[in-house]
Amino acid sequence: MISMTERAVAKAREILEQRGMPEGALRVFVVGGGCSGFQYGMTLAREIEDDDFVIEQGGVRLVVDPESASLLEGAEIDYVDDLMRAGFTIYNPNAVRTCACGQSFATAEGGGTPRPCC
Repeated sequence: MISMTERAVAKAREILEQRGMPEGALRVFVVGGGCSGFQYGMTLAREIEDDDFVIEQGGVRLVVDPESASLLEGAEIDYVDDLMRAGFTIYNPNAVRTCACGQSFATAEGGGTPRPCC
């Protein structure tokens, strides 16, 4: 379903340990909005919902709600740290259009309500 690069796994593990949540998870989700119609979101999760999809990679759990799962099918999460920015990045094969900020996307099926660009 979704995979993480080794850099993303290492950074997620580091963040979870720093926050005192070694048994926690990285939650990835999609919401309507952003300038292209959908927007990515990430948060740390202490608990997993009954209907969540759980992917474990390198000792890090990644959780995705059912509504977001179809929009993230085949996506890869990476962690980038360069001169311009540092943070998680999602490479999504379902996105046919993305915003320059990389946080907003559209699919071939459409959906979501576009808003002014970030």
